[in-house]
Amino acid sequence: MFIPIVSPTVLACKGAIGDTLRMILTEPGSPYVLGATLGERGCNFALFSKNATAVELLLFSDSDPANPTYRFAFDSVVNKTGDIWHLFVPGVEARQLYGYALDGPWIPQGPGHRFNPDKLLLDPYGKAVVGYHDWNQAQAYSYDWYDPSGDLSLSRRNNFATAAKSAVVAPNSFDWQRDKPLGIALKDSVIYEAHVRGLTRDPSAAAQAPGTFRGLLDKISYLKDLGINCIELMPIHEFNPRENTRTNPESGEPLVNFWGYSTMNFFSPAAWYASDGDGRTAVDEFKSLVKALHESGIEVILDVVYNHTAEGNEYGPTFCFRGIDNSIYYMLEDGRQYKNYSGCGNTLNCNHPVVRRLILDSLRYWVVDMHVDGFRFDLAAILGRGGEGEWIPNYSVLNDIAKDPILSRSKIIAEGWDAAGLFKVGEFPPGWAEWNSHFRDDMRALAKSDPGLLPRAATRLAGSSDLFHLGSRRPYHSINFITAHDGFTLADLVAYGAKHNWPNAEKNLDGNSHNFSWNCGVEGPTRDLGVLEARRKHRRNLMSLLLLSQGTPMLHGGDELGMSKMGNNNTYCHDNRLNWINWELLDSQPDFHAFTRFLIHFRHRHPALRRDTFFRGGNDIEWRDTEGNWPDWTSSVLTLAALIRGHRKATLALKDDNDLFLALNFHWEPRTFQIPQASEGRRWVSVINTAHDPGFSDQTNSPSQVGSMLLEARTIAVLVES
Repeated sequence: MFIPIVSPTVLACKGAIGDTLRMILTEPGSPYVLGATLGERGCNFALFSKNATAVELLLFSDSDPANPTYRFAFDSVVNKTGDIWHLFVPGVEARQLYGYALDGPWIPQGPGHRFNPDKLLLDPYGKAVVGYHDWNQAQAYSYDWYDPSGDLSLSRRNNFATAAKSAVVAPNSFDWQRDKPLGIALKDSVIYEAHVRGLTRDPSAAAQAPGTFRGLLDKISYLKDLGINCIELMPIHEFNPRENTRTNPESGEPLVNFWGYSTMNFFSPAAWYASDGDGRTAVDEFKSLVKALHESGIEVILDVVYNHTAEGNEYGPTFCFRGIDNSIYYMLEDGRQYKNYSGCGNTLNCNHPVVRRLILDSLRYWVVDMHVDGFRFDLAAILGRGGEGEWIPNYSVLNDIAKDPILSRSKIIAEGWDAAGLFKVGEFPPGWAEWNSHFRDDMRALAKSDPGLLPRAATRLAGSSDLFHLGSRRPYHSINFITAHDGFTLADLVAYGAKHNWPNAEKNLDGNSHNFSWNCGVEGPTRDLGVLEARRKHRRNLMSLLLLSQGTPMLHGGDELGMSKMGNNNTYCHDNRLNWINWELLDSQPDFHAFTRFLIHFRHRHPALRRDTFFRGGNDIEWRDTEGNWPDWTSSVLTLAALIRGHRKATLALKDDNDLFLALNFHWEPRTFQIPQASEGRRWVSVINTAHDPGFSDQTNSPSQVGSMLLEARTIAVLVES
């Protein structure tokens, strides 16, 4: 129960049953900075809640996380300013565990209030989370599991023993030395999408701390050698890996939330990725990782999920926002139900002023305190929805982010759609880059020789000006990708014609059924040498299309090694080799890794592939057919060539680049291409030809190409004028 305040002191009880009483002199505290702000004398706690009638702060010891050591009740006069509850507690130090209990109306129907003082709540602004998340028990929920009225009922089961706790984190305790975000131009970036645990959990990774931030340190030299200068980490905000209660119907193995797209706290790095499983340790270990990556010239982008939380719908657990002010934090349907634009049970009310501030404060924290270089926003279209779900991009938090004096200098990348059908690729406010799903689909379709794609393919190769030409947008605002975490790996894209998601325990109904994949004649694993060679060529073609196009390329981590997920295109729930990279592939399939590495470094060497502006034609690019003439864009031919000029006036680079000649034959028969006349004193040499392994050659040792060249079926070639 709540212990009344005796101003200016607070009476706190020591121990679970009040075995010792002690008077602690507290101070009113400050409402300016939300969260737990540590100072020399103690800690200021500040929490927003408009509709709560009473707030209590609970402190816990590491030795007894079940019972609060101290409980402080906030005085609604002394410890409240507007809708901010605040209190300063002397003597509190870093690592202190704490949580909140809030009382208020329980009116799920109509107003949508779900206050329950028996539930311990995380601080929305907490910088670390400690504890085991077990949502497979009744006390994790605000309603009574066993009451026939369901989510309308009120549970009086105390969850303090099983609830995770927030932890106080000391500001500025990490020695960053002179580290700052790197500021690599987006046009020069090659992004590598990776999962912290997936990168090093497999024994083949030989990591010092497998599956953690520390473990990733062991792969920095690999990334650097590959040519990666930006790693995009799948969600590292605190989440519950154990929230999935299903089992694999084939193996009986427990399923998990592996990917982490189910946020519990927007300021805390996931305890799952700490070497000791403690969220407090995760803070410094993440900072050490960022610092080490920066020292190697690699930026860090976080995949962030501000569109929903892990509390789910009205039948989900209560651990934070629902119990602090449900009707403020979430978009509700008639009070009781949750609008579900995310497809995950609820939708965060992103453009309410309080939630808007939470998002901006969180992002700034990760840039200023954690030194990250940017963000990729999951289902970012939701952040552009108003209170009624309408699309209001220029009046939303999307615009605030793009114009923020700190965040605007970071990389901000949108997934430009949501799970409710809002698709806005190319329509985000200026400053935003966007995942280009049109690039993914058009290039996949072209590579498997679908007819009628030449105009779209040329547009994608040239940076997708049809999508990104408005205002100040540039080719590099198109984040090009062939594969990502969500969908087939590159190896599976060329080996499966249909998804095989039965191990997910969702009857193969989950995941995208329209993949533009081609199995090259056999579904799944095969020993047919002809099929295997066709698949290797198909992979080389797809990787070439990605890294030779204008725009910013993003690779899915493990694709360069030939990683397969056995045809499962939605492996969100597997903590095994479906998601763990098998580093033995580096030795067993070295050719494709070498090919990918060559392409990345080739891109870095040639500013002609990393332009600031869209092609205009004439002095920067010449589109050609096989005969060297202007292409017939209305035909169904499957061949295309482009002469890309490399002089400074065309590229706006500091120095002249080589001219490049790209030839694409996606016909099922060989085709002959006329080669442009080389400039005086120069010659054309072949550097890339995807027909056979390894697919590339050193231009200094390559013979001259004159007149014409024969391209085998489904082959890409690149010549360099040198």
